[in-house]
Amino acid sequence: MKIKFILAFAVSLFLVSCKQEPKTGEPTISPTVINIPATASGKPAVAGSAPIMTFAEEKHDFGKITQGEVVTYAFSFRNDGGSDLVISSAQGSCGCTIPSYPKVAIKPGQVEKIDIKFDSASKSGLVQKTVTLVTNCTPSTKVLTISATINVPEEE
Repeated sequence: MKIKFILAFAVSLFLVSCKQEPKTGEPTISPTVINIPATASGKPAVAGSAPIMTFAEEKHDFGKITQGEVVTYAFSFRNDGGSDLVISSAQGSCGCTIPSYPKVAIKPGQVEKIDIKFDSASKSGLVQKTVTLVTNCTPSTKVLTISATINVPEEE
């Protein structure tokens, strides 16, 4: 009996301690703006009500760069839907690919950008990396791709 009580106490203590608070000064998004049309109710979304993330392009080739160069590119997009678009996360495929994205709701018709910084240190040859965005659009993920041909400088 004591073991069950101790186990129950430990589990409840663990669950209570896992609440994540937003960082001070970091913008927060109200849960009321997250309008995911694919709901558990099974009812279809009203036509034109969902956010739609439309990119001018989803791939960018930096061309030939020298090993060690840090290059950046901004992917431009527009919310072509009828409600606020929210990007909940953006994750690079490795530590060398760092995305920066709007942390506020994007209104219908609004144009924004995703900045991607790529560090070519210790890379060589043809390299392709991705950034995966998680949004409140359908589908909920969008993948952006960058590539480059990295030349290794000759040692003297």
